[in-house]
Amino acid sequence: MNIGIVGLGLIGGSLGLDFRQHGHRVLGVSRKPQTCARAIARGAVDEASVNLKLVQPADVVFICTPLAAMEATVIELIPHLSPATVLTDVGSVKGWVMAAIAPLWANFVGGHPMAGTAESGIEAALPNLFAGRPYVLTPTETTPPEAVNRVAELIRSLQAHIYHCYPDEHDRAVAWISHLPVMVSTSLIAACLHEDESGVLELAKALASSGFRDTSRVGGGNPELGVMMARYNTAALVRSLYTFRDSLNHLITKVEQHDWQALEEMLERSQQARPVFVNHQ
Repeated sequence: MNIGIVGLGLIGGSLGLDFRQHGHRVLGVSRKPQTCARAIARGAVDEASVNLKLVQPADVVFICTPLAAMEATVIELIPHLSPATVLTDVGSVKGWVMAAIAPLWANFVGGHPMAGTAESGIEAALPNLFAGRPYVLTPTETTPPEAVNRVAELIRSLQAHIYHCYPDEHDRAVAWISHLPVMVSTSLIAACLHEDESGVLELAKALASSGFRDTSRVGGGNPELGVMMARYNTAALVRSLYTFRDSLNHLITKVEQHDWQALEEMLERSQQARPVFVNHQ
């Protein structure tokens, strides 16, 4: 199969590495000639260009640009496509994507691979990045089933776990487990930087170990992605942030009141609940 990938960063490059391993011909497009050259050198694509016309022969095209560039990219891409070509995306917000992009192309399937690292760019691309990870598809009532099946077949070949849901369900779910953690992690780092004694701050930096590293990791990722989460999933993210603030205020009260039993119960509930979220991954 001919597969087009528009946007050769971490996700686009990783898709290309895997699809080529499965014998597909991968055609990649990037804004930067140097990214095209690196994608070819790394084996992520068979051919690469800054010109969207390159993906004209593709049976399926993955849009892997940032959300802010997606609509303009699809509009520019459409004149080069056959009516039978299937478009899909990898954006972390699906409500906006399905409202803005799906009406532009009948064979559009919303998608979101729940995989990644704190790194970005073609150099960060990894083989088998999606194996064993969730990959969400968000078809609507008007999405052609054959288009969904074609994308799903490709995703299964990555050994990812496919989930189907409505766009708004997706956005509320990822607000809790993806977008909120980025904001909380960012707030943690910002709070630490508010220490006004330089000696204490330097000591904290020197002592920071696995606990701080784990809880701050996603806050130290690509700032552009964090802004896109907030910009395109505002309602669901704000809802989760308010709930988190209430939970944090509740915890503060327990500490201030020296209510150690209530605090221990809260920590026990967290200890029991965490495996439900992480052990199936």
